Amino acid sequence: MDNYALYFGHVLSNSFYPGLQRAIGVGSAFEGWSPREQDVVYQVFIPMTPPRGHSFHLELDSAEQRHVRNFRVRVQLECTCREEQQAENMLCFLHHPEEELRSNQDPSLLHTLCTDSYLDVQKTARWFYQLVRAIWPALPQSHNWHLKLLPSRRSCQFQVSNGRESFRIEMLFGVRRGDSDIFVSSQPREAHTQSTAWPETYAVAEMKFFKHIAKRAPRDSLHLKCLQFFTRLLLGFSFSTYSMKTIVMHLLNVVPLSQWRRRDFLQRLLDISDGLRMCVRAKRLDHFIVGNQRLPRVIRLPPDVQRAQPYNLFHHLAEEPAAYSQAINEYRVLRKWFKRILRGEQ
Repeated sequence: MDNYALYFGHVLSNSFYPGLQRAIGVGSAFEGWSPREQDVVYQVFIPMTPPRGHSFHLELDSAEQRHVRNFRVRVQLECTCREEQQAENMLCFLHHPEEELRSNQDPSLLHTLCTDSYLDVQKTARWFYQLVRAIWPALPQSHNWHLKLLPSRRSCQFQVSNGRESFRIEMLFGVRRGDSDIFVSSQPREAHTQSTAWPETYAVAEMKFFKHIAKRAPRDSLHLKCLQFFTRLLLGFSFSTYSMKTIVMHLLNVVPLSQWRRRDFLQRLLDISDGLRMCVRAKRLDHFIVGNQRLPRVIRLPPDVQRAQPYNLFHHLAEEPAAYSQAINEYRVLRKWFKRILRGEQ
């Protein structure tokens, strides 16, 4: 990804496409708790910045009652008349005639990756695919590895293999909210996400939390093993791995790190199981980032995210009696399996 970033910068330096910053590894593969190694997808998040003569403005979707906050990225042209003497052949999109612009300059971002003045996720994803395909032959890895692009509408997914090993990578992209660790992202959160909708993502903030814990945890800390144990155990159940990750993050924030060592392994597993039981019975699991006043200072949140009421990841259990009954029954089965595994360990 660092090699790609060098070429991205070179190719895009004088263009009117978004600038691409260094990729940030997010998700289970980079946090260290992937449930199954053979299914690992290396997710990398690439922050985008506006090109010359453009600015990005994030607009919150008016439907604020939903459990996922969607934004739109409005692209606005900015006057560059004062910069023209410094930037060779740079014409101001606002103050030069359209005919002159068409004849002497590439089109603005509004005419390439936007729909109705808003940055379009699907158009941006197709542009990423073209970049990845075009740059690959120039990378040193291309001599020994084979690139295979995979279908996706809202990200750029590809596989690289050399006959012995194979890695699957997903490039996500988005825009940072101010100077915080919160972004709006191309990753969808709903079944039918509009192409101009950019859901708010907390993946970078969560990755920073795990890094913060890793720096302070004892060498024999098993907090990642605890999370890995339960995400593997959940396979086949309706509980999401994200729910289990959230429960473990809440525990890491309140249980001293000195109590996550090898000798504490069984007790921490019991704590996680009890945490899931209490959340299911209460029909409530608070989001870890949104509205959390106990986050480490290294994680930077926008004021509205910091002050917000934590939204409930188990809202469907409160709204749908059938979902609640299923969750109760599944937890009972899960608990039986869990106890059987513990007896085997002992």
